[in-house]
Amino acid sequence: MALAALCWGLSGGVAGILTAQGWDPVVVSFYWGAIGFLFVIIWLWIRPRGSGLKSVRLWFWSAIAGVGVAGNLAFYLVSIAEGSVAVAVTLMYCAPVFVYLISFTLKLERPALFKWAAIAMVMFGVMLLTGIYQGGSGDVTPLALSAGLLSGLSYAVFIFGFKYAAPHGSPQAILVIALAVLTIILMCLSDADQALAVLKAPSWPLFVILGVLGTGLSFILYIIGLRHTTPSVASIVAMVEPATASLFGVVILNETLASSQVFGMGLILVTVTGLSLYSSARNKPRMARQIVR
Repeated sequence: MALAALCWGLSGGVAGILTAQGWDPVVVSFYWGAIGFLFVIIWLWIRPRGSGLKSVRLWFWSAIAGVGVAGNLAFYLVSIAEGSVAVAVTLMYCAPVFVYLISFTLKLERPALFKWAAIAMVMFGVMLLTGIYQGGSGDVTPLALSAGLLSGLSYAVFIFGFKYAAPHGSPQAILVIALAVLTIILMCLSDADQALAVLKAPSWPLFVILGVLGTGLSFILYIIGLRHTTPSVASIVAMVEPATASLFGVVILNETLASSQVFGMGLILVTVTGLSLYSSARNKPRMARQIVR
């Protein structure tokens, strides 16, 4: 789990380097997903049992997950290009808040005072992080803010898609379908000339590193880790990602953060982790009752 989070954090920094070099965020996200797609195909080929590829529901929900992860990567890179790695990864980390809001709307989750208080804390953290309270004079542009939040919303869509696809097939089958959808969507949206130029560009090794760390290796490590740990531990270990990405941005990309931004970032990360732990604790009795039955 820690290695997966570390890979995601480093991949955000690598993506920041590529967008700073002038590469289009959609092209970068296309290679990010396409190279990872090759990895999960090999994984499915090695372990094909219980794939569930004959299930229509598996294909439907995996495709939804693919749309979500495509939006997640594309908006994340737009936020990096228009702002900074630290701000983009923290805004994306607001995904659990979107999960709760969607769950409230669909009546999958009951609203509670603690949940609403946590959402309010995250919103306050976003205000500090982006400088909205300064009346538009903050360091974060509206496009960077919007793209970062849309990245988190897209990640929430991926979470729901993966959750509902899981009972119908194996994780590697779900990822193959999801990343295939991602590849098709981003290939259609990419600038064809720039996408082909990557193959002859001096920076092509960075694209390979991005795909290997950000999708291929990280997803495999994450799913293997989930089998050997609890959701509460996973939520805490996931903090490695924003911490790594932020540190990469500050040290390697020379990004700077004001003290209010650092405080806002910490507030978001701590609150989101608390939400995850709260959800995990509430789900344990429910899972125990299911086991007894």
